[in-house]
Amino acid sequence: MQRRTFLTGSAALAGAALAGTPLAFAQGKPETQKVAIAVGGKNLFYYLPLSIAERRNYFRDEGLEVEISDFAGGSQALKAAVGGSADVVSGAFEHTLLLQAKNQMFREFVLQGRAPQIVLAVSKKTMPNFRSVTDLKGRKIGVTAPGSSTSIMASFVLAKAGLTAKDVAFIGVGAGAGAISAMQSGQIDALANLDPVMTKLERAGEIRIVSDTRTLADTRTVFGGNMPAGCLYASQSFITKNPNTTQALTNAMVRALKWLQTATGSELINTVPESYLLGDRALYLDAWAHVKEAMSPDGMMPADGPATSLRTLQTFDETVKGASIDLSKTWTNDFVKKALATVKA
Repeated sequence: MQRRTFLTGSAALAGAALAGTPLAFAQGKPETQKVAIAVGGKNLFYYLPLSIAERRNYFRDEGLEVEISDFAGGSQALKAAVGGSADVVSGAFEHTLLLQAKNQMFREFVLQGRAPQIVLAVSKKTMPNFRSVTDLKGRKIGVTAPGSSTSIMASFVLAKAGLTAKDVAFIGVGAGAGAISAMQSGQIDALANLDPVMTKLERAGEIRIVSDTRTLADTRTVFGGNMPAGCLYASQSFITKNPNTTQALTNAMVRALKWLQTATGSELINTVPESYLLGDRALYLDAWAHVKEAMSPDGMMPADGPATSLRTLQTFDETVKGASIDLSKTWTNDFVKKALATVKA
């Protein structure tokens, strides 16, 4: 599995660094300064707060040296944490539930997204006569990676229509140019992916949207409640051993979330890497307008979020159905509350 590795600090875009002295620091010196973070599809808006914290040197301001490894999808990033090559994952909250079902205790400690931002769409080329989700039976659905949040969302939509994952073929296509190429070339019949990929395909007239979770209203329609999305999560053992490091990570992420609430389009464009723009700055800003509401304004987990995530997984995942999940052990707002008391944009 190919991955890209990014180092914060001197490698970050110099012009994007916030001028002046840092506004937030951990409550105590980080137990470990070097932190490895795994992410699956770093260029997606789903993970934008992570990129902002990196590019604007917020991690460095907290006394951290963060190494970010970018995988094809969230399920691959999760494997890196379970395997020990990553300390923290920037990924989907529902993975903490899937891990607990396998007796592996991981906990979310700062939320990046309050809506999944995932769009399920069909190809106008290979499915011009699409009428309903049941038409996807026997078809190929592109996802960032099998087992990722994109395949979880697609599986849930299928389950509501009476289908299972076995009725389709999930194909890993990544989160960028590969996903776009797979759809345009007819290699897949449908795609569950995120912006800016989906906005690019939509504007090109390549797809027909079936299910959309880019806004809070659409998310509640699909999932029946608030559905937490991207977050930072780590093993409970890491959090217990490194509370100051965890607080420092949270401070940086909350600061990034606050910055995004007021950032102009030009500020955003000048902060993210050029590769994120897919060669079209106007399209990137159009996609940003679609998903901005989905960003958490403060990093707090909504009260009903974990239960919504659990209900979603129980709809189609046999492992979760048969497990006794203690939701209280999958998330915490404690670090975010401390960050909000001190962090300013």
